[in-house]
Order: sequence, then C-alpha cells, then structure tokens
Amino acid sequence: MALASLCAEGAFAAQGTAPRVPHHKPRAKHVIHLFMAGAPSQLELFDYKPGLIKIEGQPLPPSLLENQRYAFIRKDAAVMAPQFRFAKHGKCGTEISDALPYLSKIVDDITLVRSVKTDQFNHAPAQLFFNTGSGLPGRPSMGSWLTYGLGSENKNLPGFMVFSTGAGISGGAANWSSGFLPTTHSGVRLRNQGEPMLNLSRPSDISSTEDQATAAALRAMNAQRQRQELDPAIDARISSYELAYRMQTEAPDVMDLSKESKETLEMYGADPKVPSFARACLLARRMVERGVRFINIYHEGWDAHSDVVGNITGNARATDKASAALVTDLKQRGLLDDTIVIWGGEFGRTPMVESNKALGRSQGRDHHPAAYSMWFAGGGFKQGFTFGETDDLGFNVVKDPVHVHDIQATILHCLGIDHKRLTYRFAGRDYRLTDVHGQVVASLLT
Repeated sequence: MALASLCAEGAFAAQGTAPRVPHHKPRAKHVIHLFMAGAPSQLELFDYKPGLIKIEGQPLPPSLLENQRYAFIRKDAAVMAPQFRFAKHGKCGTEISDALPYLSKIVDDITLVRSVKTDQFNHAPAQLFFNTGSGLPGRPSMGSWLTYGLGSENKNLPGFMVFSTGAGISGGAANWSSGFLPTTHSGVRLRNQGEPMLNLSRPSDISSTEDQATAAALRAMNAQRQRQELDPAIDARISSYELAYRMQTEAPDVMDLSKESKETLEMYGADPKVPSFARACLLARRMVERGVRFINIYHEGWDAHSDVVGNITGNARATDKASAALVTDLKQRGLLDDTIVIWGGEFGRTPMVESNKALGRSQGRDHHPAAYSMWFAGGGFKQGFTFGETDDLGFNVVKDPVHVHDIQATILHCLGIDHKRLTYRFAGRDYRLTDVHGQVVASLLT
C-alpha cells in the first residue's frame, strides 16, 4: 500500500500538475469563469444610458462612427433606448437592470466593471481572445496556463474542468485547449447528457483487481514505448490514463448531488438529474472544495441580433439565480476569499438597433467591442465597487479602460502569477497569455 501511494505521488508530479510555488503571495487559489457566450447586452443589464432615450430612432453622430466595424448593421442605424428599468441596490448603490433580480441582492459582494474593451468584433475570435489571449486558435487557454504555472491541488481530478450549458460555442474546444502546452493541461469537458465523463465507470463484469492489473499493464507498455521513442506525447498519454484511473473513485462522488441539502438545491434552482447552468454552478462549487484550479462554465445564447428583450429575459432567467447563489454559497462556506468568480461575455452590444427583414431580425443589437461590462467576485476583488465609465450613449469608454489583456493579467496576479514571467517557449520564442500586452488593474483589488 505504501509503495502504491508513493507511485501515485510520483505520477502526480510527473504529469506536471503537482502544486507549484507561485511568483508572489496569492490572493486566490481557484477561478470559476461564468462565460456568457454570445455577448450579453450591457445596455440592458449593467450600463444604464438615459441619453439613448432622448435620441431613440435617430442615428448616432458621425464623429462617433469613424473607423468602426460592425458584423451586420449599417453605421447609420437608428439608436434604440434601454429596454429594461434600472435601479440602485445594496449599501453600495450599484445600478443594475431589473432583469437581474438575484444579482441585485449580492451587489455588495461584487466588482462591476463598465469599461471593458476587446480587439475582436466576431464571436469565435473574441471568445478565443478572452480565453487564450489570441483571436486565432492554437494558443493555451487561461485554465491551461494556470495549471501549467500552479499545478493542481487534487491528484484525483483534472485541474481544469469545463461545462457547456447552451447552444454551440463559436470558438469551440479551442477555448479550453492547452494549445502548445502539454496536453495534460487541457480542460476536461463534462457532457450535458448521460455520464458526465465517458469511459470512466468500470464495467460491472470487471473487478477492481482486474481493473488495477489492466492499468498497470497499460502503463508498462506505454513506458516501454516511451523508452524507445522519447516522445512527450506518450508521457501525456500515460498521465491521462493514470488520472482516469484515479478519477474512478473521486469523480462519481463530486458529481453526486444527492448529498446536497434541499435548501442548497433550491438556492441554486438546480435539479440534480437535469443538466443546466444552475447544476453546473453547484458542481463548480463542489469542485473548488476538492481543489480544482479552474472551472469554465459556458452558457451560450446571448447573441441578441433580434428581440433583445426576449433574449435577455430568457438567458437571465437561466443564469441569474444560480450565479448569485454561487457567490453566496462560496461566501457562506468560507471559499469566496480564495475563489475568483468571473461573469461576462466576449464583447458588448451596440447602442443602435439591428433590424433586417431579409434575415427576419428586429429590435436587436449588433456586436460592439469598444465598450462592455463584466462583474467579478472574491479572490481579492473589491466588494460593492463599480469601476470605469462609458460616454452618455454607451458607445466608448471615457474613464478607466480595461482591456481583455488587463483582465487576464489581473486574474493571474490574484493567483500569485506575474503574467510577464509565466511563459512557454514554442516555435522559437517565448509566449504568454497576455502576449506582449496587459497590466494589472490594481484599482479593482483590495
């Protein structure tokens, strides 16, 4: 038994996911990234602009539209006013939409940033840009960089887990790929139906002893091949098989929500048997408890080219309660201080309306990379704090711009990583998540 334990520890270190010392004292250990794929409209949720009401139906001033690119609408499209009421909430007085009644109850726990900017104006490149630092596929994702830089705190579970709770993701699996990093750092995606992870459960006609013997034989054959080939991909394959074997004991337990109280399930709005965003949020909390470093939850469907009211209403109904519950639950369990929760999409939406009879679209908003909103909680971020401003029409950032690379640098900083020092040499040069850009936004942190 002692020998088996030592071998397991050795394999944990060999696969490159054993815990590592950060560059500086971390404020957080884990990240739960609630990625709202498709891009929610900040003008209906977080950034109220009554100035749009005054000029609704008119085009924006031409001076604002120079050098702008749009996916579908004309630059002279008419302005559309905010479609939801806004009110101030909490002791901090943060102003948000009535489409988010549950978030309104926890605004004193979050940092709302209204001045986010990105370089990309279409979905797939923008999703990749936020997750990997590049608009092109092939770069490591944020979760991969973190497990590469910090390792994992649980040798029986992947350090980087991924959920998808809506329609297809434009950027696809490249959003959670390890890119040119070793494949042991790729995100492990959980399925929405049937077994969350395929080929993990041991068949009923195979005993535990037989299972162990099979795993040992497989390792021996792979090791022999590796001595002949000296191929790092074989090391990754060995690590994957060994992790899968260890997961047979822990993964079923973490996925079993029957142990959660009725009150907790109701707080999230989660049915243990039905895949949903709420269920994924609850599972994310359970994974953080077990030391998983990075959890991505992609909720697709926010692309409101038509009927922005219906789009916001439906997606807020699916995500608002569980998002707020996650923050509350982490706080109640003493986990929020060392867990960062991120909520937001790949870009924002235009102040102008999108209407296209040929495409059957009306009362929607197009892609807008120049200004949008996100919120953060826990892990060193300020509480009850609003940062950044856009102009009176919500078109451009006018105070405290925060670029996507700045967000990446700040997240890494909170986990004890200097984004300029976390590098990997590939194809003749050193790469990093933030490319050659980005700075830590100290004003967001306590």
